[in-house]
Amino acid sequence: MADSRIDSAALAISAGELVAFPTETVYGLGADACNDAAIAKIFAAKGRPSDHPLIVHVANPSGVSYFAESVPAFAHKLIATFWPGPLTVILPRRPSIARAAAGGQDSIGLRCPSHPMALSLLRACEKLDVHGVAAPSANRFGRVSPTSAAHVRDEFDTSLMILDGGDCDVGIESAIIDCTRGAPVLLRHGMLTFKELETACGEPLLMPEALSSNAPRASGTLESHYAPSAKVHIISTQDAQKFQPAAGQVLYRLPATAGQAAHELFAKLRELDQTGVTDIFVTRPPADAAWAGVRDRLTRASA
Repeated sequence: MADSRIDSAALAISAGELVAFPTETVYGLGADACNDAAIAKIFAAKGRPSDHPLIVHVANPSGVSYFAESVPAFAHKLIATFWPGPLTVILPRRPSIARAAAGGQDSIGLRCPSHPMALSLLRACEKLDVHGVAAPSANRFGRVSPTSAAHVRDEFDTSLMILDGGDCDVGIESAIIDCTRGAPVLLRHGMLTFKELETACGEPLLMPEALSSNAPRASGTLESHYAPSAKVHIISTQDAQKFQPAAGQVLYRLPATAGQAAHELFAKLRELDQTGVTDIFVTRPPADAAWAGVRDRLTRASA
């Protein structure tokens, strides 16, 4: 994607500035992952605790070796299967690299996004010796993630450079798999299903509660997250059928498919929040595996 906007954004990032850009999941607020001063700007802009790690985006799988000290075989399989795409792998961090972006941990989360504008930006950054772009969602900490450039403009002042790549296709953040403990551990659900991820690993995929040791801190895993100003309530389909909204209340019925629900969830929560309602009632997602990512985001939004 030859575009002067991409070149300008890459130059800004290499100079230590912040740039918001689209991925297939949500818009990210990006900075040079190895520039501690630039990383501090991300934490300040978001109001995010500096010990809460950021996901580092790389232009291709070969970028992993710059940040990771080692890569287990099952992580190689995950990367080969799902990159570029909505999967983050947490790997042992090279001690001298990206400590601030990792929130001070000895592990680091890496992802190669599939959005063409994101990939073009990462490749342009790489040519300027920026080996990875740390990019949490481009919103205030704990709030609803942005899935359009307009959402990002609502969050930050007009000085922020924003690459407008249209609406995000997926609409919720990547799945996160911890690859630092000898076995794959799913820390955050995304749109890739448990079965898809486990099949790619070639070995059992564990949940954090299955292990006695503590998981590394990871993005988007706080109990309360992705929350609008209005209170979110999850209700059954039966209750939704007889729902009679009082003043300040609104009902949002999820679409019929998990993919469509994920695509519009954050945008819809933002849209309803901007109407000034106090309570948003959302129909409960189905229990099957395809809906795990949507269930996760709604559960955290309602916490």
